[in-house]
Amino acid sequence: MKSIWVVDDDHSIRFVLEKALAREGLPVRSFSNARDMLAALDDDSPQVLVSDIRMPGGSGLELLAKVKARLPALPVIIMTAYSDLDSAVSAFQGGAFEYLPKPFDLPRAVELIRRAQEESQREAGEQEAAAQMPEMLGQAPAMQDVFRAIGRLSQSNVTVLITGESGSGKELVARALHKHSPRGDGPFVAINTAAIPKDLLESELFGHERGAFTGAQASRRGRFEQADGGTLFLDEIGDMPFELQTRLLRVLSDGQFYRVGGHSPLRSNVRVIAATHQNLEERVRQGAFREDLFHRLNVIRLRLPPLRERREDVPALARHFLQRSATELGVEPKRLSDAALAQLTRFDFPGNVRQLENICHWLSVMAPSQVVEPKDLPDELQPGYVPAPSTLAGAAPAPAVTALLPPASAPASTSSGEGWLADMAVDARARLLAGEPDVWDALTRRFEAQLILTALDLTRGRRIEAAQKLGIGRNTITRKIQELGLDV
Repeated sequence: MKSIWVVDDDHSIRFVLEKALAREGLPVRSFSNARDMLAALDDDSPQVLVSDIRMPGGSGLELLAKVKARLPALPVIIMTAYSDLDSAVSAFQGGAFEYLPKPFDLPRAVELIRRAQEESQREAGEQEAAAQMPEMLGQAPAMQDVFRAIGRLSQSNVTVLITGESGSGKELVARALHKHSPRGDGPFVAINTAAIPKDLLESELFGHERGAFTGAQASRRGRFEQADGGTLFLDEIGDMPFELQTRLLRVLSDGQFYRVGGHSPLRSNVRVIAATHQNLEERVRQGAFREDLFHRLNVIRLRLPPLRERREDVPALARHFLQRSATELGVEPKRLSDAALAQLTRFDFPGNVRQLENICHWLSVMAPSQVVEPKDLPDELQPGYVPAPSTLAGAAPAPAVTALLPPASAPASTSSGEGWLADMAVDARARLLAGEPDVWDALTRRFEAQLILTALDLTRGRRIEAAQKLGIGRNTITRKIQELGLDV
């Protein structure tokens, strides 16, 4: 396990953090100045860096810039006195993971370092998975056309509009376009404009200044700033609110934008790739999408075929997803019999590649033997299957879901039917069958928001008391309220 590195000229701060992290079983390495720490990077690297902002021989902000240049994904926590809050804002702008005000609460500091460590591990896991996974799979003629188009665009910075049904792999195409472009060494930043509440989307795209709105306790860079020198992927662009389309058009036209609450124009050197499952021409005719923005985005259009138009790719994709699921679960990969593979290939996959991936993950968990037979496939792949009314109308869930719920005699938290767990299971099943993107994030956000709003209602808006009732820290509830865009 990599160490947590602490840089501070104050011996007592280093000593306290060393002891606290050691009690948590976390290896730690300390430095009294930035120079020694940078020299150590030649032979080793940390999992998390915790640095003071004011030190003799070099500030924490200078150190942050140098470290980020060498290790862009490294979470860096900047320690600062309350009087240094403006510097903390600069730290965020420089890419700091979080700032830790002095004097700090030790459990809070350890919790923050733990969170940064989890982020570092997640990032490393994603990079490893990305390195092992082929960019895209496909032998079908329609996919070969896509690959050829990516090749032709490899040396171009032109704006691209990717169209295709939900779950067909539009983000994979966007990532391939970025990777093989002159901007491949720069950041790739993705945002799903349909998944972010309308009131938060402007801040997500363009950032905000401290005090721009309730809860904006520090300045924050938007996605355009984060993608500077690289590519910004705007997924589900057809769902962008009309008033924000005007701001996006202005950025694409002259490269300038303002943060929410800001007065100074900013510039960002960004290539934009957009994607949608909708017919944008029809959206323009309906008055829901700006025609001038459509023409600005529609410079080069790539159509990604649905899986039913590339059935010959199903066997290779299924083997790939079964292997990946087995690796994630630490089990032997399941194998599809010829009959099961034929039945799988005949399916129309309304949720496209994402639905196939979910099915393969389900088989890795639920199939009774190593060789998957037709009878082992999920209900929706069985001949003559008709979706139960529950999937569409919200009645009792299918048996596979019901088995995971508490018995009917168990107390329900609502008065409706089998309670909130049953309702959530029905909702989740409908979303998954429809191939809806980001189901985990969408349902998790709804669950967290309802918990926080209920606790705040009970405590008449007192956040600290609500956090205590929920068993979370006061900083956590404040952060969650900001992330979820709750109007409290």
